[in-house]
Amino acid sequence: MSTLSTLDDLCQRLGGVVPSRIRTHPSPGTATVADVIEIQDHEGVLCELIEGILVEKVMGLRESILASAMNAILYTFVVTRNLGFVSGEAGTYELMPHLVRIPDIAFTNWDRVPGGRQPMAPVPGLVPNLAVEVLSPSNTPGEMTLKRQDYFASGVELVWEIDPDSRTIRVFTSPANARTLTTADILDGGSVLPGFAIPVGQVFAELDRHR
Repeated sequence: MSTLSTLDDLCQRLGGVVPSRIRTHPSPGTATVADVIEIQDHEGVLCELIEGILVEKVMGLRESILASAMNAILYTFVVTRNLGFVSGEAGTYELMPHLVRIPDIAFTNWDRVPGGRQPMAPVPGLVPNLAVEVLSPSNTPGEMTLKRQDYFASGVELVWEIDPDSRTIRVFTSPANARTLTTADILDGGSVLPGFAIPVGQVFAELDRHR
């Protein structure tokens, strides 16, 4: 990590995240994957690891409900075809040495999994094919830009960013190549999930469901 003079420098280096999400113990720049595991085990707090810095993952109820609905849709498609496995909002991946990210949803093809079996490690060194992020109020544009760069640099092939406020889904096939889908469009899995297709409006319908 390059030298940072102030807390503001640190926040900006991480994409403009608020200071309350940055753990100060271990000291920024010295944290390891073991610290990610220890905090999760003893405090129940999920942290990503970026350049030796622990950044807490924050997700509201609305975003969690939407992520659960999308996860169920993907899970059904993947499992009925035995394509691989789907993880949820606590699925933690060491994408590259000392880089830990926690997508809200991820799909990993069996071809990427050693031995073709689900990993047992709490933070496996594994790169999913698809990473899905449901945007929360605490997620800044800068933070999401850095996440996309990390995802694609590590080998993720497809990223979906789901925005509950605008009810749109941005589909990225590279850090800078994106198209925005509205509720009038169809979300498809491209080459990552051939045959997967769902109306975007159906994804957001969960937010309108009531008694």
